[in-house]
Amino acid sequence: MSINDTLKALNITLPEVAIPAAAYLPYMKSGNLVFLSGHIAKQNGQPWVGKLGENITTEEGKLAARAVAIDLLGTLQHACDGDLSRVKRIVKVMSLVNSTTSYTDQHLVTNGCSELLAQVFGEAGKHARSAFGVAQIPLGCCVEIELIAELAD
Repeated sequence: MSINDTLKALNITLPEVAIPAAAYLPYMKSGNLVFLSGHIAKQNGQPWVGKLGENITTEEGKLAARAVAIDLLGTLQHACDGDLSRVKRIVKVMSLVNSTTSYTDQHLVTNGCSELLAQVFGEAGKHARSAFGVAQIPLGCCVEIELIAELAD
């Protein structure tokens, strides 16, 4: 099954690249690598605000991370000139989870992103990863994720 077929089967429509909210680019290519800037969680087009361990559950956080993955895929598609089949592999995901000091399930929240990438790209979607708990994320969002991918020549 092609990546586009997989996205259709998952009922996912990829968004356009978001306009950066500050002084940065949405992605940067270096050789065969593409580095995607951090994408914040959005719900109904608005920042998905909240703090894990306070007013967002782990399951809600996982859904937020999945929503971020969809936005990341939209940016990655743009970086691939519209052709996600150029993705050789997802190399690394770094996730920041807005959480209380006692919350320790950041890794489970980040699974929302990681699991979707594996669904879309299969073995090539499995990646190295870091998941951090942080005191705050821009706009009060619950999750921010960045990604590194390797592209085929």
